[in-house]
Amino acid sequence: MKARILLVEDDQNVGAVTKKRLEEAGYDVVHSTDGQMAWEQFQSRTFDICLLDVVMPKKDGFTLAEQIRRKNDFIPILFLTSKALDEDKIKGFKTGADDYITKPFSMQELLLRIEVFLKRSKAAHNTSEKRTQYNIGKLTFDYNDLILREKNGEVSSTLTQKEADLLKYLCDNANKTLKREEILFHVWGKDDYFLGRSMDVFITKLRKHFKSDPSVKLETLHGVGFRFNVPGQL
Repeated sequence: MKARILLVEDDQNVGAVTKKRLEEAGYDVVHSTDGQMAWEQFQSRTFDICLLDVVMPKKDGFTLAEQIRRKNDFIPILFLTSKALDEDKIKGFKTGADDYITKPFSMQELLLRIEVFLKRSKAAHNTSEKRTQYNIGKLTFDYNDLILREKNGEVSSTLTQKEADLLKYLCDNANKTLKREEILFHVWGKDDYFLGRSMDVFITKLRKHFKSDPSVKLETLHGVGFRFNVPGQL
């Protein structure tokens, strides 16, 4: 079955050319020319990846990305943007984007990025033979359900997919020194300054989940990376 892409681009010419090239590469592409149309398409169909422009009529890409994230924590979101300012890129990651590519872009680069994200999504879904539950101090982490539970079974926190991906990697490498670039490569797919800023936001969010348990500590090793200190067996 072909992977389905939601392409959101208000420039008709750019959108048509990009759609044609993606279809030639074997993808099923739905092209929307404004943010509101894209949101309606997203709610009515199933997609494997979203390619979003930032500046669009009716609903901008940042707002659309936030809406998509509230409905689906897992689907990859890639911004196609002419906005090269640092604050715009950081804002994009904070709204839930997984990556960005600056216009004008190479179709070969775009196709490679799409392939990487689709492979990662498939691997993340295929967890039947992988460990998905961990005991972290007073809490139990269920990766499949994106939940942290108390010992009595009550839900302590609900995680986003990216929080869960990061926490799972930390659990799989608990009590080890992890370099920043190592975490970025395994969880985000590449080492990038702006992705690093995004990772710092997620690290802060994870720390809040374990604030009530002093035995669990997500330690920052300045100039190196992080260490997830967890007592006993996970």
